[in-house]
Amino acid sequence: MKEYAPDNIRNVAIVGHQDTGKTVLTDALLFAAGAIARVGRVEDGNTTMDYTKEEIERQITIHSGVAHCEHRDVKINFIDAPGYEDFVGEVLLSLDVCDAGLVVLRADGGVEVGTDKVFGFLRDRGLPALLVVNKMDKEHADFDACVEQVREAFGGGARAFHLPIGHGDDFRGLVDLVAMKAYELARDERGTPKEIPVPSDLEARAASLRKELMESAAESDEALMEKYLETETLTDEEFARGLAAGVREGDLLPIFCAAGAHAMGGAPLLDAIVDLLPPATAGKRATAGGEAVATDPSGAPCAYVFKNVSDPHVGDMLFFRVYGGALEAGHDVHNTTRDQAERLGGLYFVRGKHRDDTTKVGAGDIGAVVKLKATKVRDTLAEKKGAKLAPTELPSPSVFSAILPAAKADEEKMGTGLHRLADEDPTFEVKVSKETRQTVISGQGEMHLEILVHRLKERYGVEVLLEKPRIPYKETITRSAEAQGRHKKQTGGRGQFGDVWLRLEPLPRGEQFEFVNGIVGGVVPGKFIPAVEKGVVATMGNGVIAGYPMVDVRVTLYDGSYHTVDSSEQAFKTAASIGFKAAVQGAGPVLLEPILNIGVKVPEEFMGDVMGDLSGRRGRIQGTETQGKFTVITAQVPQADLYRYSTHLRSMTQGRGSHTREFSHYEVVPHDQQEKIVEEAKKQREEEK
Repeated sequence: MKEYAPDNIRNVAIVGHQDTGKTVLTDALLFAAGAIARVGRVEDGNTTMDYTKEEIERQITIHSGVAHCEHRDVKINFIDAPGYEDFVGEVLLSLDVCDAGLVVLRADGGVEVGTDKVFGFLRDRGLPALLVVNKMDKEHADFDACVEQVREAFGGGARAFHLPIGHGDDFRGLVDLVAMKAYELARDERGTPKEIPVPSDLEARAASLRKELMESAAESDEALMEKYLETETLTDEEFARGLAAGVREGDLLPIFCAAGAHAMGGAPLLDAIVDLLPPATAGKRATAGGEAVATDPSGAPCAYVFKNVSDPHVGDMLFFRVYGGALEAGHDVHNTTRDQAERLGGLYFVRGKHRDDTTKVGAGDIGAVVKLKATKVRDTLAEKKGAKLAPTELPSPSVFSAILPAAKADEEKMGTGLHRLADEDPTFEVKVSKETRQTVISGQGEMHLEILVHRLKERYGVEVLLEKPRIPYKETITRSAEAQGRHKKQTGGRGQFGDVWLRLEPLPRGEQFEFVNGIVGGVVPGKFIPAVEKGVVATMGNGVIAGYPMVDVRVTLYDGSYHTVDSSEQAFKTAASIGFKAAVQGAGPVLLEPILNIGVKVPEEFMGDVMGDLSGRRGRIQGTETQGKFTVITAQVPQADLYRYSTHLRSMTQGRGSHTREFSHYEVVPHDQQEKIVEEAKKQREEEK
């Protein structure tokens, strides 16, 4: 395959709300460029990008798909990112290796939740975008309404670059407002659209919109503005240059129209990508230290890994974007993230599931490599002491579930499979809770976890069960108390004897445990005192009220007695356990529950409902802060009341709400709640027995 300089490469992420037709539009673009023979259909399971079994069955994009094509001597790398919120990690990783976004809207849907979110991601990264009103062939398609919604949502820089000719079944072409030419778009045909006269009913409007575009082009440059003010016109070259500058600076948001399912509008979009979007040389990436690595063919080798596909035939295939120099097959590189040497095996340029062998992937380009030993998603491949690129920031998990194998014999296989899946998908986490002894998986949504569980079964043959994660309660005391622990047992031979007096006192929250040796006069020999502490610690670990670990207690051993023959370490350990349990009963024992700090980000119109719901979950509102069109509510909420909160929040806010959570502290459980928890714990212990 021809090698392209970074100036002749465009890296574009195709993003938007779910069901806007991104995957089929990608096929239309590849078809228009001659890279594929026909446009696939999601319903038929034959699109270029959605080729995995689970994507075909569900008819949605789950993984970001990578494909390339060539147009006017420019190589275009497309990354088709999922539209569902559950797979937001794929979107963020894709945007972090692209230099622009192609945002897809439904002509009968306009600006939706996902549209808003991806624009936020693009703006956070300073990436320019083109916007496509897709599905113009649908019955209720309304291009003008979409343009107005875009302007309201994203500002006055939004400008129509196309005017559709007809809509729904009558959609048959478009007016290119830059060239002021009209084109007939034949359905399912490749090639240059046929030029036709501008329809008379669109002439006046097209002229007016073109004048707006020329003013926007002039505003991108002082010299152009000066000329435009004098002459009220620009040459074609100046017009094109001004538009490209406005788009690349983020001041202009061009809006185009298409009907991807019928391959209508693909060729004009390819022209726009080449003419308006920045070349790969614009791509920069920050290092972990904050410096910027530019896309430079003469620089030291440096690439960022953004995707992992587990292929049954070749193993893990890692996708990367090259910033400095080039990656060459058979050469040694260094994983600077993990400080591991790697040898590059087979290199590929990828189009969906099709791979083209290559010996080299140059600066600005996107490729794939197989058979690396230690490299994972978000790692950097460079020289031995080369740059370490900053990893993509991913959202914290919002959905949690305990998981266990349906068959006990599959426990090890389940663990192996889960960790392999976590290597592929960095938004999926697996942890074993020390407190509850459960394996807990977490991700971005119910569908996310459902798909990963299905993958576990398909790939590793493990049937699993999901259940509600247990809450890691703890136990403590609220006042001082004293008690004796006496263990005496005669068995015919040598007996067992241990006798202790313990004083329990509450410690400040978070100080865990303190043991004080208060013995005077040797009433308990020094050699048995460590055994007393061990007995106390072991009992605290299993709790006294409901079997949860006990914390924040000072235990003082202040008296006792022993027998010269029958006393032993084990006897004093047992006596300590008896004494501790007895003292706890008089020390006002209570349960502690984990309290989480949460930040809930919602549009202002949902703020009242969300705050009311948080209060109903025993939450305490800490404050609110405005962030653009959103309000962030901070609150402290018991972990026990946040099960499946992410799903509930999405439902309550029409998919617009999101939240973050982190552990804050432990608090005493209210009395009425404690009784229920103790009963449940007793029932659980009986079932386990």
